[in-house]
Amino acid sequence: MDAVLQQVYDGVLNGDQAAVMAGVKKALDAGFEPGLILNEAMVSAMGEVGRLFEEGEYFVPEMLISARAMQGGLGVLRPQLVKADYKPIGKVAIGTVKGDLHDIGKNLVSMMLEGASFDVVDLGTDVTPEKFIDAIQNQKVNIIGMSALLTTTMPNMKVTIEAIKAAGLRDQVKIMVGGAPVTEQYAREIGADGFSPDASRAVTVARSLVA
Repeated sequence: MDAVLQQVYDGVLNGDQAAVMAGVKKALDAGFEPGLILNEAMVSAMGEVGRLFEEGEYFVPEMLISARAMQGGLGVLRPQLVKADYKPIGKVAIGTVKGDLHDIGKNLVSMMLEGASFDVVDLGTDVTPEKFIDAIQNQKVNIIGMSALLTTTMPNMKVTIEAIKAAGLRDQVKIMVGGAPVTEQYAREIGADGFSPDASRAVTVARSLVA
């Protein structure tokens, strides 16, 4: 890998936001294509972060720091990606369901998806079914991501899916769910298309849903 791209890659891996931002600027000045910088240096580094997390070498704090470093780089790169008409691989609206105010997991999934070339619409926490429906109708998303951290708010995932069905939009989106109390079995029971136990695997699930 070219030394400039390596700086970006290493910066993401080590959670060094300043190095990532400086590296992206340097790479753009050196004439590297924005899409190449994103995929070769940033997406591949976040893939490695995910692998280290799954192997137990990285934990949630390391993942968060790497994701934030990557977001700093994306901030520099995004205007150039727009100019180059770079197409994301999918568009995801993500939110913590109604009644639930937890956002660390949701934020991490959101950052990991951005790092994997998805366009992410973050709906925040305590998101009503109507807000998810609005995202499908007006934001042209092809995936809905729902998070719940409490067993008491988990049923609102089912409520949201039923509302999407009632609005006649169920065949327009794929739905993925996650959060501490959520299981694969529960995801199947409520009619979700995908389930992820953590942020790293959420990327794999989202990729498979748009494939």
